[in-house]
This record gives sequence, C-alpha cells and structure tokens, in this order.
Amino acid sequence: MIKINVKKNNDKLDKITIKGHADYEEYGKDIVCSSVSSIVITSINAIMRFDENAISYKQDEGLIEVDIKKHSREITLLLENMISLLKELEQNYQNNIKFNE
Repeated sequence: MIKINVKKNNDKLDKITIKGHADYEEYGKDIVCSSVSSIVITSINAIMRFDENAISYKQDEGLIEVDIKKHSREITLLLENMISLLKELEQNYQNNIKFNE
C-alpha cells in the first residue's frame, strides 16, 4: 500500500512523504504506482521550474519526501493540485493508497 502523509505548520504545507508500493499489479505493470509517481514527479518538476529553492526532495525505492522551503501562490497551487490528484486516485484505489493529513 502507498501511504501519503502531509504535514502542515501554521496551516502551510511543510512536508509530504509518499512511501510504499501499491501492489495493484506486478512490478512494471502497476498503474497505481505509475500514476502516483507521474503526479508527484511532474509536480516536483513544475515547482522547481518556478523556484529551484522552494523545495528539497529525496527519492529512493518506494519513497519520495518533499520538504517545502518557500511558499508562494504558484508553489501552493501546484502542491494543492498534486494533493488533490492523489486524493482522487485514492478514491478509485482505496485498497492501494492511504492518505493521512
């Protein structure tokens, strides 16, 4: 199961951690893992285009951690969009994704 944790500090996003594997299908064919990865990496890349110092992130097998360093309207919108897309995916694959705020 993919576990997504969102931490806030004073109502501002502080850290997003995504851990695990969906186990929807075998490795290389898992559409849930692929979808989560695509959403998160696309969002990270977009944020970095606005401001490469706005976030730092760590990526490893089955783990992505995003630390939010700066807040702006654009960065917040991109992060909120990412979270919204992940929540929508969770609704469709409740046995494979769990979201915690």
